Amino acid sequence: MGHLGRRLVAGPRQQAPGTLCRRHAGQDPGARLHHLVHPKTSTRSLRPEGPHGGSVTGAAMISSTVGARPVLLGLGLGALVFLVLVPALNLLVPETSVFHVPNYVITVLGKYLCYAILALAMDLVWGYCGVLSLGHGAFFALGGYAIGMTMMRAIGARGVYGNPDLPDFMVFLNWSELPWYWLGFDHFWFAALMALVVPGVLAFVFGGLAFRSRITGVYLSIITQAMTFALMLAFFRNEMGFGGNNGLTDFKDILGFDLARPETKMGLYLVSAVALGLAFLVARLVVRSKLGRVMVAVRDAESRVRFLGYSPARVKLFVFVLSAVMAGLAGALYVPQVGIINPSEFSPANSIEIAIWVAVGGRGTLVGALVGAFAVNGAKTWLTGAAPDLWLFFLGALFIAVTLGMPRGIVGVWSDVRRRFGVKESGHGA
Repeated sequence: MGHLGRRLVAGPRQQAPGTLCRRHAGQDPGARLHHLVHPKTSTRSLRPEGPHGGSVTGAAMISSTVGARPVLLGLGLGALVFLVLVPALNLLVPETSVFHVPNYVITVLGKYLCYAILALAMDLVWGYCGVLSLGHGAFFALGGYAIGMTMMRAIGARGVYGNPDLPDFMVFLNWSELPWYWLGFDHFWFAALMALVVPGVLAFVFGGLAFRSRITGVYLSIITQAMTFALMLAFFRNEMGFGGNNGLTDFKDILGFDLARPETKMGLYLVSAVALGLAFLVARLVVRSKLGRVMVAVRDAESRVRFLGYSPARVKLFVFVLSAVMAGLAGALYVPQVGIINPSEFSPANSIEIAIWVAVGGRGTLVGALVGAFAVNGAKTWLTGAAPDLWLFFLGALFIAVTLGMPRGIVGVWSDVRRRFGVKESGHGA
């Protein structure tokens, strides 16, 4: 992964315009001379611009992260809680005990774990690369539909109409045969592959066109939002063959395991926890590599990165595709646990909410994405039950408060508190 940043270089050395090559005060007079021994352009990360290293903007955001050792300690503690403690309290503690974790809580926590993977995906592309995508809900939904299709095929003759080949909604709509794009989804491995490939291909095509055209900022956010809105309208149509307004539901089992059984719910929860841990490690590997430093440089000074010979479009495209694949994985794990997938998952409001999770937790910090996903969705679960009419007002007020009062999120505030009490940060951020 450390050499991946090298392969994303635009090509041979590019000579900067004359106006950019003038010598400034304090600049090495031999910096532009051709070196006889080392003729290749340096592939090292950008030199610091801030007072203590890193770019001016990047220094502020990266310094807000916790050190490497606390991150790994927190990751181990999280694994202990989600993989050992919660299952033990659910399976071993009697239901009459106050420490028992009910089955419905397992399902809720499983949803939160999927949301955390989705938040990681958003943080990679927005927090570290500066690309605010308001279309990640589409990648999440596409991954969910892929798994939903294989579970619909698995129902077979157990459906309401008893048709072994067609899902119930197709029988109801008088479809005579299975559409070609449903072929192969009777195999779980194919559906799992499509849950990653379809979002990745869509991100590659869409991102390739957008980044090569140098569409950035609010304009990119608008067209990603338009993409997910267009997909939502398309999936609402019965003619698309995805269940229309009702979507895909009434799942019976997955890989032969009854979805209604507590053991299956626990298995899905554990798989989601392991997937979150792996996604976090992959994201951390990326942001701590040379590519990660180029990503931060693209976020903070894209034109300067381009003048140094790198291709920001390629960097952003790679991160965008990786982020879409992670979002598809989150959707694939989410649908079996909630039992339904419909076009409302494509809603642009969902993509905006994902950005709020990351902003609340701390943009540009992987840990912050996890904290924001759990904190905001925990508040949503409580408020939609206690005061459902106030939830959207609370969400909007929360985003405004974080933007104005806590621009670096919860993790940034925690880092400020640690520095105020003299606790030094160690290692690179995560």
